[in-house]
Amino acid sequence: MRVISVVISTLVAAVVIGPAVSAQDMPADYAAVLKGLGKTGDFKDGVLKVNLPRSDLKVTINQRPAPTPFGFGGWVALTKGDHEMDVLMGDLVLLENEVNPVMSAILQNGLDVTALHNHFFWEQPRIFYMHVHGTGTAADLTTRIKPAVDIIDQAVKAAAPPAPAAPAAGLDTAALAKIIGQPGEQNGPVYKITIGRPDIDLRDHGAKINARMGLNTWAAFAGSDADAMVAGDVAMLEGEVTPVLKALRAGGLNVVAIHHHMTDAKPVVIFLHYYGTGPAPQLAKGVRAAVELLGKVPAR
Repeated sequence: MRVISVVISTLVAAVVIGPAVSAQDMPADYAAVLKGLGKTGDFKDGVLKVNLPRSDLKVTINQRPAPTPFGFGGWVALTKGDHEMDVLMGDLVLLENEVNPVMSAILQNGLDVTALHNHFFWEQPRIFYMHVHGTGTAADLTTRIKPAVDIIDQAVKAAAPPAPAAPAAGLDTAALAKIIGQPGEQNGPVYKITIGRPDIDLRDHGAKINARMGLNTWAAFAGSDADAMVAGDVAMLEGEVTPVLKALRAGGLNVVAIHHHMTDAKPVVIFLHYYGTGPAPQLAKGVRAAVELLGKVPAR
């Protein structure tokens, strides 16, 4: 499978050569972004990723508890574009009553809202995801995104302190990685596999839009081998949409949204969200069947 083999080759090279970026390699203007927003994040692959987890949310999906790392962590990312310009993209996790106040804060500060959609069915409370975009200097973008981040922060601070994360419930993560063909990362009770699209040359004002900027496919697993749930996102070229839908449905996975994340981007990239429950290996095989189709259709 071309996309996965490219990603795995890149990971192997990183292990052999050593980490490409260390903490002291973070540009000073990006360190100032973290300080200005009061957030944690990291810098690698040319991208500053700022974490905006919704630790205040206690979400159930079809009455089943879903931990924050399962799909309730927002983020903002910056990377360098042309003419000393930074490009900002982000995905904000919002309750229904937060959507329009946050949207107004984004728009009133000269940023773009490029998508608003769901990731799940049957979740309580209802959660929406807002994609944002902007260009400018890192300091300017920090000032412009902060009012929206502050609205989220107020909700997080007003909530009761989150309970300690539950330990992993016995997922055989090595088996999941082998089935899908890509290693993942453990975050509390959630095992998440992220796959980039290095075959898609997507640029915004000269900035390379890579996996850390949101051009990726992912699968998050929680539960046990016998009784797991999976949620994820698939990044597709237009011609890949129908084959991927067929593969997910044949694998028993529910498709819950089809949408874009970016406007005025070429080639057009379509994203879909899926969710399923059942034995973990069976769910992973359904994900693998869809992922195998990526990279086989040329950009239009």
